Amino acid sequence: MNFVKNKLVVVGAGMVGSAVLNTVLSLNLLSEVVIVDINDKKARGEALDASHTTSFAYSPNVNVRAGSYEDCKDAQIIVVTAGPSLKIGDKMDRLVLADTNVKVAKSIMENITKYTKDAIIIVVTNPVDIATYYCQKYFDYPKNKIIGTGTLLDTARMRKIIGKKFNVDSKNVHGYVLGEHGGTSFTAWSGVNIAGIPFDELDATFNANNNINKDEVDKEVREAGIEVLQLKGYTSSGIAMSVSRLVKAILLNEESILPVSSTLEGEYGINNVALSIPCVITSNGIEKKLQVPLKQHEVEELKNSAENLKTIINGLKLE
Repeated sequence: MNFVKNKLVVVGAGMVGSAVLNTVLSLNLLSEVVIVDINDKKARGEALDASHTTSFAYSPNVNVRAGSYEDCKDAQIIVVTAGPSLKIGDKMDRLVLADTNVKVAKSIMENITKYTKDAIIIVVTNPVDIATYYCQKYFDYPKNKIIGTGTLLDTARMRKIIGKKFNVDSKNVHGYVLGEHGGTSFTAWSGVNIAGIPFDELDATFNANNNINKDEVDKEVREAGIEVLQLKGYTSSGIAMSVSRLVKAILLNEESILPVSSTLEGEYGINNVALSIPCVITSNGIEKKLQVPLKQHEVEELKNSAENLKTIINGLKLE
């Protein structure tokens, strides 16, 4: 492979890109981080600001700089955050961005593929499932090396909600939010547990009386990003940490299982659409997509999510 170990390129210097830049630096695993943006002045400012953090104790002397797409030629990981995001006053649905951000993804992939087909590409741009599908389908790039952040953040939000209800560290909550990163996402409740204790036994084990309404939890998860947007004007911290989690899994070849977006090829009877199911993440990208056991109604929810995304895909003029 033709890449410099531990070199990462961030495409997009907006709110999410700058948050990703600072969060990946905190991993203390990277040797070089390059930020690329159509607004070169903004990219240079973000890089300069972030570079000053490397002088502090316990911060490695990372080479942080602004650059161009040519820097992708020897990058190990490329994070794509470019493209407009939802703003206050917009219709609160990531899918409204589809047409614009597919065009953004087209331009970015055309530039990346001039220089590399070796790097792992992490797609963040919303609607992330549509952008991931487009990048995997229309470019001669190894599909396992293109990863959409998908429902990784949704899963973190679900675990936080459940952990808070039972007064335990959310890192001890296990389970996944699957499907679309958006309005048809759902928690696969059959697999949710705390330290191996099945969800339906949690009240008895923790002497609680939560009577958790699963539909309300799913609604809270789906609307969490919109709530953050309405409160602070944009979302950045959660998605930046999701990217960092993927970056770490790739750099350390962790073989971690994370719910990320990729085009399905027969899993659960679904084809030709990207959405999130648990996947094994290594230095090769998506090593394996896991068809974890689901209840029949959960499979139907996954298929519903797929059909919703296909409707959007069919409405776009993809080329």
